[in-house]
Amino acid sequence: MNLFSLSFQYIKAKPLSNALNMLILALGTAVIILLLLVSHQLEEKLTKNAKGIDLVVGAKGSPMQLILSSVFHIDYPTGNIKLSEADLLARNRMVKSVIPLALGDSYNGFRIVGTNRKYPELYGAELQTGAWWANTLEATIGAEVAQATGLKIGASFAGAHGMGAGVGDVHADHPYTVVGLLKPTGTALDNLILTNVQSVWAVHEGHGEAADPTAQSGHEHAVLTDSLTGLPVGDTTKELTTMLIKFRSPMAAITLPRFVNSQTNMQAASPAFEVNRLFSILGIGLTLLEYFGYLVVLIAVLSIFIALYNALKERRYDLAVMRALGSSPGGLLALVITEGVVITLLGVSLGILLGHTATELLGRFAEEAEQAQLTGWLFLPQELYWLGLSALIGVLAAAIPAINAYRIDISKVLARG
Repeated sequence: MNLFSLSFQYIKAKPLSNALNMLILALGTAVIILLLLVSHQLEEKLTKNAKGIDLVVGAKGSPMQLILSSVFHIDYPTGNIKLSEADLLARNRMVKSVIPLALGDSYNGFRIVGTNRKYPELYGAELQTGAWWANTLEATIGAEVAQATGLKIGASFAGAHGMGAGVGDVHADHPYTVVGLLKPTGTALDNLILTNVQSVWAVHEGHGEAADPTAQSGHEHAVLTDSLTGLPVGDTTKELTTMLIKFRSPMAAITLPRFVNSQTNMQAASPAFEVNRLFSILGIGLTLLEYFGYLVVLIAVLSIFIALYNALKERRYDLAVMRALGSSPGGLLALVITEGVVITLLGVSLGILLGHTATELLGRFAEEAEQAQLTGWLFLPQELYWLGLSALIGVLAAAIPAINAYRIDISKVLARG
C-alpha cells in the first residue's frame, strides 16, 4: 500500500473531523477566489469601457456619477447640457474629437442611447446581422439586449421614460425599429440600444414637433467631430446628456477640465481619475474581505494541525508496529506529511470550485453584477499558485506531528501496548 492510499485510509477513519477541516479551508479559499475573480473582472471591464475617453463633459453634479452614468451606464445622469454650449466646447482647439450621448429612456431595463457611429467604433463593435441605424427611430442593439429581450431584425418596441424597467411612461407613439444586432464586445455596449440623437429628441418632443422619419444621420455621424455641424445649435430647446472627449494634446488634460468647470455651466470629469478613486473606495472593503478569507484559512490550518497532532497520539501504536515491520523513520514522516497535504489540497480544490460557482451565481442573479458581465468561467494564474500554496500549507500543518512520528520510540510504545 503506497503513501497516498494509506493516507486516504487514515482520512476516511475520521470522516467528520477531516470533512469539517476541509470545509473551513474551502470557505476561506472560496472568499479569496471570489474576490480575485470579481476584482479582476471589474478592473478589466472598467479599463476596457474607459479606453479611448480622455474626458466626460455633462451637467454639474457628482463627477463619479457622471462617469458611472455615461461611461459604464450603471447610474443616473447628472442632467442635460444645452446643445449650443456643447457646440462651443466642441470647437475648442484642444478638443480632437467628441462623441455625443443623449440618455433618458430605456426598454426592459436596457438603456436607449442617442449617439453617432463613432461610439460603437470606440469599442471596435461589429454587426452580427442587419445594419447600423440610418434614419430617425431606427436602432441597433447590443448582444445582451438581443438575448434578454428576444428582439430581432424588423421588430418594433417603445421606450419608457427613465433608466429602469417600467420606471416611466411608455412612448408608444414613437416606436423604434430594430435594424441591426451587434456582436458581443465585453463592454457596456452589449447592454445598450443605440440610435441617433435625433431619435431621442423626436421621442421627447412629443406632440410639439413631429419626427421626420426620412431624417438621415449622415451629418450626425460627423456631429461633434465637426463642431456639431448639421444640428440646429441655435435651438435652445435641444440638449445632450454628455460628451465623450478625446484630447488633441497632453496639455489639454491640464487646461480643458479646469476651463470647463470654472468657465461654463457644464462639468468635466476624467474617467481615469474617477476609476482610480472608485477602486480606492472599493479597495478598503475588498481588502477587509480578503483579510477575512486569510483568517479563515489560518483557522483551518490550525484545525488541521490539531487534528493531525491528536490523530498521531491515537496512532502511535500503529506507527510503532509499522516501524517494527520495516518502515523507516522517513517513511512515517512522509506518511503524516502526505496526509496533511491531501487534506489541504482537497480543501483548497473545493474552495476554488465554490469560489467560481459563487461568482457565476452572482453574475447571473445580481442585477448590478449581471450588467458588469461577471462570470465564473474564468481561471486566473493566481489559482494555480493557491494549489501550490495548499501543498505548502499541508506540509506546515503536518510538520510537528510528522517530526514526532519520525522520532517515535518503538520499544517504549510497544511495551505500553
